[in-house]
Amino acid sequence: QVQLVESGGGLVQAGGSLRLSCAASGSSLSITAMGWYRQAPGKQRESVATITLGGSTYYANAVKGRFAISRDNANTVYLQMNSLKPEDTAVYYCNAYDSRRTLYWGQGTQVTVSS
Repeated sequence: QVQLVESGGGLVQAGGSLRLSCAASGSSLSITAMGWYRQAPGKQRESVATITLGGSTYYANAVKGRFAISRDNANTVYLQMNSLKPEDTAVYYCNAYDSRRTLYWGQGTQVTVSS
């Protein structure tokens, strides 16, 4: 079983920046891809960014050029969010796959961008 613990959410003004962190622990299996999703009130959860074990990245069109996903080891992932907009307001969730392709989710962290 993998546990994902997120941190770094909060309240920021439009145009500001936040950095989210997510640390995975608890399993002897290797973590492969990790990523971030978000869910705004009344909307479906959507993918924001993903990074593979090899470092390949994917970004949703809405955040390209403003957000950057990175990993500093196999089990910790970051999301640097710049030029934040009110429409970025959401609960942000970290997820991760292990080597058996089991998907795990974090508990979520609130990001609120004021106009």
